Amino acid sequence: MIEITAKLLGGTVYAPGENIVCCITFHNKSEGSERKHKETLAWASAQIDCVCSTNSKYPVFPKEGPNSNQNPTSSVDTSLRPHKSNERGHIALSTKPKIIFCDLQLLPGTSKSFVYTEALPTEAPPHYLGKLVRYTYKITFGTQRVNCPIKLLRVPLRVLAIAGMADCNIGEDSEDLSPNNPFLEPHKKEDELGPALQIVQNITARRSPNYYNITNTRGKVGRFCLFKQAYRLGEDIVGTFDFSKSTVPCLQLTVTLQSEEKIAGDYKNHFKQDTAVISYSKHHEICLHMDYCQLNLPIPLHATPAFNTELITLSWKLHFEFVTGHPGSTDIVLTDDTWQAPESIMIETMVWDLPIQIYPTIPTPERTHPQYSIVF
Repeated sequence: MIEITAKLLGGTVYAPGENIVCCITFHNKSEGSERKHKETLAWASAQIDCVCSTNSKYPVFPKEGPNSNQNPTSSVDTSLRPHKSNERGHIALSTKPKIIFCDLQLLPGTSKSFVYTEALPTEAPPHYLGKLVRYTYKITFGTQRVNCPIKLLRVPLRVLAIAGMADCNIGEDSEDLSPNNPFLEPHKKEDELGPALQIVQNITARRSPNYYNITNTRGKVGRFCLFKQAYRLGEDIVGTFDFSKSTVPCLQLTVTLQSEEKIAGDYKNHFKQDTAVISYSKHHEICLHMDYCQLNLPIPLHATPAFNTELITLSWKLHFEFVTGHPGSTDIVLTDDTWQAPESIMIETMVWDLPIQIYPTIPTPERTHPQYSIVF
């Protein structure tokens, strides 16, 4: 009985260009005499692949057609053929298989460990589970006893791509705009995070308030202030609404954080297959007779930052819905020091989309290394 255990030494979240280091251990769990229970493994290899699949309602395939599952760099005789695990998908990215060992003999109770290291290609798409398209990553470890079927161990990965970093350069005089703690010892963040993540940290740390006047055909509804437009996963989107100088009453408002995925024109199956919207956190406010109110929307850590591939483009936006009344219809009229709300109000609903930028966050080092195993 052989147990295979894979342990990711750098966590489960990576960026394109990073090295993935995994410790793979083969353990003979048999008990008994050495000769009778000695196990021999003919070979073992490893391969990283990204499978792109689509929802059954949106049959999107590469230009080559739905049967183009074979990666041009893969060989049927040497690769682990990862596309076989998803018949409706195709391989978006696949590394060359690496041989871990050949002819490994394990006595009962003994084990042997190997370190598998592979660099993610810089053009790697991000891990994404959307409505139209899915990109999923895994490391596949394969091994085989002599004259026995091949056994596979799949280890999932999450890849966070950083959009728009190709044209950015870091100079020696690059200023670190992130908050600093004077009680912590200084360290070189650029060496730890890499140039791309250092740029993301500087971009998302800048605050530049932007003001937007909200109006309709009847007049001014209010003014919205967004303190910055670039955020990282896990941050809160903070803004304020000012209704102190409005001429049109705003009864209530709803703000929803949404991601929008759009299929490239060459890959659409029909003209209605244009976009798909996924809603995340939502802020609802009853704001009648309020001069000011605040917006606070958390960005979930499991979301995927904006990215762009040949097949799909993902962008982020704030979706606003305002419920307004007619000027003067909600004025306060006191009767015996009591205000009676009107029985009915003529209302109008207006919507507005505000694009924002969302970048990956800096992964926190994991104290415990994720571990996966199979026994055969």
